[in-house]
Amino acid sequence: MPLPPGGPVAVPSAPQAAVPPDPAGTTIAVLLIGPAGAGKTSVAKYWADHRRVPTAHISLDDVREWVRSGFADPQTGWNDNSEAQYRLARRTCGFAARNFLANGISCILDDAVFPDRPVVGLGGWKRHVGPGLLPVVLLPGLDIVLERNAERSGNRRLGDEEVARIHGRMAGWYGSGLPIIDNSQLDIPETARILDDVLARSIASPPAW
Repeated sequence: MPLPPGGPVAVPSAPQAAVPPDPAGTTIAVLLIGPAGAGKTSVAKYWADHRRVPTAHISLDDVREWVRSGFADPQTGWNDNSEAQYRLARRTCGFAARNFLANGISCILDDAVFPDRPVVGLGGWKRHVGPGLLPVVLLPGLDIVLERNAERSGNRRLGDEEVARIHGRMAGWYGSGLPIIDNSQLDIPETARILDDVLARSIASPPAW
């Protein structure tokens, strides 16, 4: 989706109860980050479907589109309405994640979070979900992202220039300390398997973010 203007946005704080991660596969909360066309939603759904324990998938874009009449499509221009609906969707995702976690259900969320907007992006998700949130970046090459984006339809499909701009900003995650999966040559099951490996390492040694 098109990018909001720069600058921090105030969001309400969430309860700071830690998410109890368990490398054996019980209750964890994962944030899958990546540009449009990275395969976030497909990988998140597959990973959730194949967990050994109850797991929910929460997609920010899906929640944004719960608004039918009056939906503010950012592709027509970022404005106060689209910003408000985006922030509302993120808070709603956070509330849902905390409710699932409180009831013993793991969750995986996906969103295009930018490294140059820490207060609104990763920091915002941490406030909404809790400090135990495990972020992982899915970042295939630009040619792959453009190819996958071209297969999308409706307001999920972006222009090539927008995709390239988003992908370029996502490259800022390199050197951040967050785990990055380049799934350019990986299918969905293989990417999900590697995600499991990455999460096991993150649980053993949480990244500083």
